[in-house]
Amino acid sequence: MTQEGIEKALLRGLAQNDRKAVETIYRENYNMVQALIINNNGSADDAKDIFQEAMIVLYEKARSGNFELNCQIKTYVYSVSRRLWLKKLQQASRYGEIGDTDNVVPVEEDVEDHEKKNLEFEMMEKAIGSLGEPCKSLLEAFYLQKKNMQEIAGSFGYTNAENAKTQKYKCLMRLKKIFFTHYKNGNGDE
Repeated sequence: MTQEGIEKALLRGLAQNDRKAVETIYRENYNMVQALIINNNGSADDAKDIFQEAMIVLYEKARSGNFELNCQIKTYVYSVSRRLWLKKLQQASRYGEIGDTDNVVPVEEDVEDHEKKNLEFEMMEKAIGSLGEPCKSLLEAFYLQKKNMQEIAGSFGYTNAENAKTQKYKCLMRLKKIFFTHYKNGNGDE
């Protein structure tokens, strides 16, 4: 299933109050919202409140039946949370509860930045996908499974850790080349 298909299925599940869909959306987005709030004068409790409100907004949109999501759920939840938190900060500063909110980045800039990062991640995934073997598995073993060079040498049949390290370097250079070729072309579609 494509990323878009997964996202649509999650939204359908959310609209039907499916526990698994709700838990997935929560698991994939809560830490991001918590970091946003805590890094902008908030507490863990504020983060819970804002996240709940953002989930309600998403739930109501999903239930409406005519909601067309044109970005990832993650981006949507982030931007809604950001708007809700800015609103709360502005109200609080009006009542003198907190000081200056000038150093908070405007939502539009932040969402744009978030979108750009998402696009980069998608392109990196495509680049890794077109990397081929054994490079793909080797890089995954090192960066995702956190295996050391000795283990990788054993698994991939290299004579020693030094040879595995050289191969990893070559794979990284190849990945970099593929990624930047995609990146220069704009959206990575071939």
